Amino acid sequence: MKSLDSQNFNQEIETKVKKVILDYNLIDKGDRVAVALSGGKDSVLTLHILDKLLNEDGFDFELLAIAIDEGIGGYREEGIESAGNNAHQLGVDYHEISMETELGFSLDDASQFFKTACVPCGVFRRYLLNRTAYQLGADKLATGHNLDDEVQSFLMSFARADVRRFAKFGPKQDRIHSQMVPRIKPLWLVPEKEVGIWAIMNEVDVHLAECPYAHQSLRSRLKNYLNQLEENHPGTKMNMLKFFQKNLQVAKKEVKLAQCQICGEPSSASTCKACEMQEFIKQNLE
Repeated sequence: MKSLDSQNFNQEIETKVKKVILDYNLIDKGDRVAVALSGGKDSVLTLHILDKLLNEDGFDFELLAIAIDEGIGGYREEGIESAGNNAHQLGVDYHEISMETELGFSLDDASQFFKTACVPCGVFRRYLLNRTAYQLGADKLATGHNLDDEVQSFLMSFARADVRRFAKFGPKQDRIHSQMVPRIKPLWLVPEKEVGIWAIMNEVDVHLAECPYAHQSLRSRLKNYLNQLEENHPGTKMNMLKFFQKNLQVAKKEVKLAQCQICGEPSSASTCKACEMQEFIKQNLE
């Protein structure tokens, strides 16, 4: 039985999540919502809270989970196991997709051809998640992006002068193509530290190990810097999020997407990035 303190803490997190869902209309009545479930603390919390909302008045939607096994030896197996355990525990329809089965190679295979493995990982995860969610008839794809993730993404875009990405920030993305499943971020106002406390306090089966490729990324370095800044000046991350939200009202330009001539998935070019990278990786592996 949970202690009073854990009940209060859980309620505070649930209140933040419900506020984001209601304020930004993340979920509509009758929606089929797919959770991108990695087995890590953020996606597991997203699954648990959305599952709990299913039984509350005012919420009427279906829930399923999609896990992508990227093929990272000695690491990904535990995350996939945690993802499956949580979905089965809650009775949520669970779908596990293998990158190696779907694309013909694992992330470990592909990583050697890039400066950082995060590049192919990001492209192929987004590709497989969207394709699977669309095939399963999902209306929304819920990710575990928390407050820290959002602030890191803002700063990464600043560092790269990638102004176009500003329009993609926020807890909800609109549908820009019939085959693109809109993404939602229920944990948008929840700090990463609170997600970790939730997992430990409630003794939830989550995979807490860090990806062995994470140290290669700019995001990892920014994360460490922001954590130090937050420790010295509490509230810094939330202040940053509020600043971006208030001052970066980037107009969402109409994006015209066609279909990839190879796989048929939505793409801004004749060949999508995933197919382009697949061809490059397979040629180099051969």
